[in-house]
Amino acid sequence: MRTELVTTLKQQTSELLADLARDRQPILITQHGLPSAYLVDTDTFEALQRKLDVLEGIARGERAIDDGRVLSHEAAGRRLGRWLD
Repeated sequence: MRTELVTTLKQQTSELLADLARDRQPILITQHGLPSAYLVDTDTFEALQRKLDVLEGIARGERAIDDGRVLSHEAAGRRLGRWLD
């Protein structure tokens, strides 16, 4: 992964964005020697968002199981059947 200073981002924004579009490699932006932000291309960001949505859904399902909020296969079929009719 490439690292750039925030001043480089300010001075060479167009070049950095062109590099992102071409290489699709995140760029770590540092400020005062510390990590400040990541630049990622839009396709990568959107893919990460979709993955997070799936993981959050799995976590909600696991919490529901832990809380005992479950249905039998038959009960789930009846409930889904009402939506599909």
